[in-house]
Amino acid sequence: MRQTFQQWVSRTGDLKVEHIDGEKGRLRLYYLVSMAEQKVIYQHLIPNLQQLDFETVTMPDIERKIGLTVDHRLTNQDQVIEHLLLGNIYIHLDGAAYGLFFPSDGTQNRQITPPKNETNILGPQNAFVESLETNLSLIRKYIKSPRLSYERMVIGETAPVEVGLLYMEGITNVDNVQTLRQRIQELKVDSVIDVSILSQYIKDNEFSMFPQLVLTERPDRTAAGLLQGQVAVLLQGSPKAMLGPVTFIQLFQATEDSYFRWSIASFLRLLRTLAIFFALLLTPFYVAILTFHYEVIPADLLISLAQSRSRVPFPPLMEAIIMEGIIELLREAGARLPTKIGQTIGIVGGIVIGQAIVQAGFTSNILIIIVALGALSSFSSPNYSLGAAIRVLRFPIILMAGLWGGLGIAIGVSFLVTHLLRITSLGRPYLQPVYPLRITDLKDSIIRAPITFFGLRPQLFRPTDDFRFDPAKARQMEDIDE
Repeated sequence: MRQTFQQWVSRTGDLKVEHIDGEKGRLRLYYLVSMAEQKVIYQHLIPNLQQLDFETVTMPDIERKIGLTVDHRLTNQDQVIEHLLLGNIYIHLDGAAYGLFFPSDGTQNRQITPPKNETNILGPQNAFVESLETNLSLIRKYIKSPRLSYERMVIGETAPVEVGLLYMEGITNVDNVQTLRQRIQELKVDSVIDVSILSQYIKDNEFSMFPQLVLTERPDRTAAGLLQGQVAVLLQGSPKAMLGPVTFIQLFQATEDSYFRWSIASFLRLLRTLAIFFALLLTPFYVAILTFHYEVIPADLLISLAQSRSRVPFPPLMEAIIMEGIIELLREAGARLPTKIGQTIGIVGGIVIGQAIVQAGFTSNILIIIVALGALSSFSSPNYSLGAAIRVLRFPIILMAGLWGGLGIAIGVSFLVTHLLRITSLGRPYLQPVYPLRITDLKDSIIRAPITFFGLRPQLFRPTDDFRFDPAKARQMEDIDE
């Protein structure tokens, strides 16, 4: 063994060496106790290797004895260290031109559980785990097709990590695959811990708050995206998959929409869209109306508002910012605390603090209702990153409403729409199919058409194969007696 490998051995406390042939020590096994499977070593490798004649043994003899092939040969130290860190066992024979690695992985993996963040009533109830191989097998259970392509890459200069690129051969646009592949391969970073960090490195606009690649913990959603023409990325150690390209409208769509009938799915999507507008604009409208536009309030409601705000010492702008800040503080505290305590803080804290603030005269009952509706609406987004972006953007729009009233809201919304028009996802327009307008893709946007209208794949992904099924044949429903 060369000196550099011996230096690595000397500072690796969990590396163990087994001498197979006693005192001479010509044949040795190297493995990390924390990574390798102990049963493989003591029940398979050592008993079989001890049957060899150590006076004349060669590497081909070892390969035949334990069933290894040429692909398991290692010729340099970097390969040896890499395989040891993966949990494999390294077999070394003094004087041989190469060594061998025996596949082994003794690391503990989490069991497959139902999704925690993307919960569904209908549909499959399994979620990704931290093992890339397990996640890949979950996807292959949904797509048993030779057209499913998988490319393995390694990124990270200091701590390399395996990345898997998945796409459907003959369906996915090659430009989308090449764009994502090139961005991943050109990364020069120490390491990547999670796929959410990887998405920040490779997204089109790093200064935008809006998600330009979708993160999902659901294998069925990943499989559906692949069949539509999207590209998926898996990362070793990450319990999520990344899908791209993506559009803004897709962020309003939940996986469960596909399992409901079209009428129910359309209603739910419209409800989510309306909720996002509430979350973004409801409090700014309150501030603008009370500050500049009293005349639009009906007389009866105006009297009620005046009575509610009679004890409030702050102007509407400061009142709204204080309440929105308190709501965000309660939300963050509930998310960071242990689950049972977090739920208690969210419910009890919201009720107690809200009631105390009103009684103390720091805010009005009307604003409490509006802020609560806005917070509730932001939770309706199926995409957590979109909901977080809406909550942050609400504050500058509230500020503009307090300074310029309705004009300020119009300016804020105009800047927001302009920003969305400029965003791309893997080079594809973010606001498709609204801009540029694609009539055929509107059937699966804010409103979902009946499933028999989905004979063509979404054109926003530029799929190579447009057709999923023949709509005419799909509508043929003959009675079994005919």
